[in-house]
Parts: sequence; C-alpha cells; structure tokens
Amino acid sequence: MSLDETTHFNCTIEGGIARISLNRPERKNPLTFESYAELRDWFRALPYSDEVHAVVIVPNGGNFSSGGDVHDIIGPLTRMNMKELLAFTRMTGDLVKAMLNCSKPVISAVDGICAGAGAIIAMASDLRIATPEAKVAFLFNRVGLAGCDMGACAMLPRIIGQGRAAELLYMGRSLGAEEGERWGFFNRLASAEALEAEAMKMAERIVQGPTFANGMTKTMLAQEWSMSLEQAIEAEAQAQAICMQGNDFRRAYEAFVAKERPVFEGD
Repeated sequence: MSLDETTHFNCTIEGGIARISLNRPERKNPLTFESYAELRDWFRALPYSDEVHAVVIVPNGGNFSSGGDVHDIIGPLTRMNMKELLAFTRMTGDLVKAMLNCSKPVISAVDGICAGAGAIIAMASDLRIATPEAKVAFLFNRVGLAGCDMGACAMLPRIIGQGRAAELLYMGRSLGAEEGERWGFFNRLASAEALEAEAMKMAERIVQGPTFANGMTKTMLAQEWSMSLEQAIEAEAQAQAICMQGNDFRRAYEAFVAKERPVFEGD
C-alpha cells in the first residue's frame, strides 16, 4: 500500500515524518470499522517503509478523537453474536499491536476530546503532548464495558501507575491535561496554537537522529515488557551489538573526533 493514499483518515508525509489525523471533525473524529482496519493495516506496513521515520497523530477541528462511533460501531455491536464481537475486539487490539510493532516512534498531539479508543491510541503512542484543554477518558466503564480494552490494563499502569490507572478504568472519569502531565501520561503541554508545531519539532529531532537505532529502541521498549531482567539485559546486548555494526555509530565517532555534529543516515 502507498502510505500517503488513505481513505478513512488523513495522511501527509514530508521529511521522514507522517502526519495523520482522523477525518470526521464534525463528529469529533470518531473511529469506524473502516478507519480501525485502515489504521491497523497502515501501521502494519510501516516497518517496511524507508520514507517514514516518525509518526505524528494530530487533532482535527479541535478534537483528537471521541472513540468508537456510537451509530457506526456501538449500535451494530449490540446486534452481533459472540464470534462477530470477538473478531471486532481482536481487530481493535491488532491496531495497538501494530502501533507497538511499527518500529517508528509515534507522537500523539492531543487537543479537546480524547476518549475511548482515541485515548487508547494516545496511550499506545511513544510520546504525548497536549493542550490545557485536552481531556482524556477511558470511558468503557461508563458504557457498561470492562476497562480492559485494547491493552489498557497492561499499558496504562506502566505509564501512570497501578492505582491511578485503576481509578480511571473503574470510574471512566476524564483526565485533565495538567493532571495528566503531573501523572506522567503527557510528556508536556503546549497551547493549541503551538501544539502541532511542538509535536513536529519533536518528530524532526527524532528523524535527525539514528533512525535505525531508534527503531531498535522502540522494539526493545515493546518486547521487554514480557522479559525477565536477565532476558532484557541479554536482548539489549544483542540489539546494541547490531547497532554498533551500523554506519551511524561510525559517523558519530568520526564527528566527535572532528568536533563536528554527526549527520545520521539511518544505516
């Protein structure tokens, strides 16, 4: 697939950065069956792309995403049998797995509403920036569902801690931007006017770095969740040895010796 030819979300690629957003701002950018599937397939294709080295997910029309569309998803789900429901929940989980395994750092720039599956997409990103007006809600409990959706019970406690995650998942309450930054969910806050520029600046710094090594870092961050400490140390030894064979490692050394700034090429 061509990464910049999408139907159910917007995508532009420039300077090694893919800028994507959901494309239904009039309804606060809800997800549909089609956008879930297209996003999943798009992130699955990323490891094989040499044109994208970082992804920035931005709001559209002042909102990040209101989650699964009430009419296009929630209503039909109430009429499905168990086999159909399990196919859907596995498909949504596959989006998160594709984001974790895409080998490219993902930055979410959050403004306005970021709820349900929208909150999960932000959670599954590597870095998160928000405006003071951003509100994140893992609201599954409020619609009669468990908070254990799309990896939330595994990932959210690792980001903000077990007790705080339990509070959000049991109560479904909104997490404000300042509280979210204090808890560690957001890396930083920015005004609505500066949000996208700040996210792009962060992405630009990433793509100017050793992109192959960055991909290895992302892989290790995901894989080491299920490893013992000994396994993780060995895996990192192997990953670092692979990176030491790369030309970027040599470029960094030569630039240091010459008292110059290294120019990385991702090989």
